[in-house]
Amino acid sequence: MTTMSPRVIAIVAGEHSGDLLGAGLMRALKQRSRQPIEFIGVGGPLMAAEGLQSFFPMEDLAVMGIAEVLKDLPKLLRHRRKLVQYLLERQPQVMIGIDAPDFNLTVERRLRDRGIRTVHYVSPSVWAWREGRIKGIKKAVDHMLCLLPFEQQFYDKHQLPATFVGHPLADDIPMQWPRSQARSELNLAQDGQYLALMPGSRGGEVKRMAPLFLQAALQLQQRYPSLKFVAPMISATRAEQFKALWQQHAPQLAIDITVGNSRATMAAADYLLLTSGTVALEAMLIKRPMVVAYKFNALTYRLIKWLFHAPFFSLPNLLADERIVPELAQHEASCDALVDAMSTLIDSDNDALLQRFENLHKQLKVNASERAAEVVLNLISSNK
Repeated sequence: MTTMSPRVIAIVAGEHSGDLLGAGLMRALKQRSRQPIEFIGVGGPLMAAEGLQSFFPMEDLAVMGIAEVLKDLPKLLRHRRKLVQYLLERQPQVMIGIDAPDFNLTVERRLRDRGIRTVHYVSPSVWAWREGRIKGIKKAVDHMLCLLPFEQQFYDKHQLPATFVGHPLADDIPMQWPRSQARSELNLAQDGQYLALMPGSRGGEVKRMAPLFLQAALQLQQRYPSLKFVAPMISATRAEQFKALWQQHAPQLAIDITVGNSRATMAAADYLLLTSGTVALEAMLIKRPMVVAYKFNALTYRLIKWLFHAPFFSLPNLLADERIVPELAQHEASCDALVDAMSTLIDSDNDALLQRFENLHKQLKVNASERAAEVVLNLISSNK
């Protein structure tokens, strides 16, 4: 009995969220493929557990901020050059770039120019700003895997093959997450209402947003004396930073701080005051009424105002294609505005809003990894 030679699939992820997506996709590919698969490329511990030997440490790609990118640019360029050379030598049947568009799209274009099929998983926000990038994306990508339905519509308009595969968070987060269960898990009181303060996961965000959120919390407690507060932090470092700002701006406020339990803390809360980002999508999937706010530094805000074309900046509103949650940016994100928006939620039953959240969850919950694997294997088959 002859053994089948393995397919060679290249897969490159640049940060933790990509490692998560990559591991799910690798698992689904192994389940669906009739041949064994050898995975090559770059990934983290979750992808390593599925069989990837990373060409270099994934952390080398997880660089945030202009100054950091400039400092690490020589190493990034060296990594990219060597990775492209290695992949051209190995001739994978397909190259899958997961997010990290500044790195991956260049790798994909160089491989595609040499006849290797390419898939990009997680659309860049090209529909929101710098729409001109679509020309470069079309030169780099054979097929785009989209997490959000309106992204596929954008690529259809520009004649780039794309598939809406759903969002893995919608697969991971249960349709119903009882408050009592989450409160028990976190040792929070079962009685009363909690407002979760979520000023961001990065140091700069916490520095900008926490003082504002704390001032709003003080005013809200004056309006609603029985309201309790909890603040989920992504790490001990962010928790220490938040504690220092709390003691500076609202030491009289009682706040429970949790570390590394953001989703459970959202589920334990009745209302959320949060900084915009993926957390707004998580909040929608956990189905808690929220107010979304964001402040940029002045220069960044001027650039974004000039380049940003989407009608909303929070994912629940983009998905609904209407303003279903309050979103307040820059000068609109004042303490009074946050208090008024949150008061409206506290004084409402929010049943219609929670039903919208559930409908959107169902729309996104379509087995993302399995759908993505099907597209990849079909692309490989069509190339024979």
